[in-house]
Amino acid sequence: MKLYIVATPIGNLADMTLRAITVLNSVDLIAAEDTRVTAKLLEHYNIRKELISYHQHSGHSVIERIVGFLKQNKDVALVSDAGTPGINDPGNFLIQEALKEIPELVVVPIPGANAAVAALSISGFPTDTFTYLGFPPHKKGRQTFFRNIGAVAHTVVLYESKFRIQKTLESLAPLGRRLVVCRELTKQFETIYRGTAGEILSQLHDKNLLGEFVVVIGPQRRIKQDIGQNDNNEEE
Repeated sequence: MKLYIVATPIGNLADMTLRAITVLNSVDLIAAEDTRVTAKLLEHYNIRKELISYHQHSGHSVIERIVGFLKQNKDVALVSDAGTPGINDPGNFLIQEALKEIPELVVVPIPGANAAVAALSISGFPTDTFTYLGFPPHKKGRQTFFRNIGAVAHTVVLYESKFRIQKTLESLAPLGRRLVVCRELTKQFETIYRGTAGEILSQLHDKNLLGEFVVVIGPQRRIKQDIGQNDNNEEE
């Protein structure tokens, strides 16, 4: 019995890995965030498997059903609508609950696409240390969320929807940090914006506010040491 955590494309179907296709063909059950979305993906790759819906609003009965399959020594694959399960979705909770019931369960990662990592890879910002924050709060705690970003010295990455991307950029503007904003990654109209929040805001309008956005916030600019102090250090 194995629980496979299978990454799926975030837009471009060609990003589906050969290993992911092999695993989805071999399992007994696929737990999907949205069975309609996953059904289209499976049809594209001619994969026919039983599907069960598992998402953030699923009750414990769904988890019990998935665990029941595993207890029958059957293999299950978990997929999200796009990207890597467990990253900004309830996949981690399913893993925790399954391991409680079956401590010997083997959980296997099938890596692939991830929007945050894709954006970080092209940002040009240091990524030896970064903070991932998911989606900002819609209302309560939103101001605190952005204020706390200002206290993070290294690179930060977050997601935002088309409905709030402009407000998010307005909230980031006072930080004065360089940004990379990625729209529709891997899709036909993929667009990468670079600059300050104000510079990027000037390029966004109703016609290009489509899809999901990934925002990468560059690190704080290092404060240069006093030149005279540097000179003294060099003399010593």
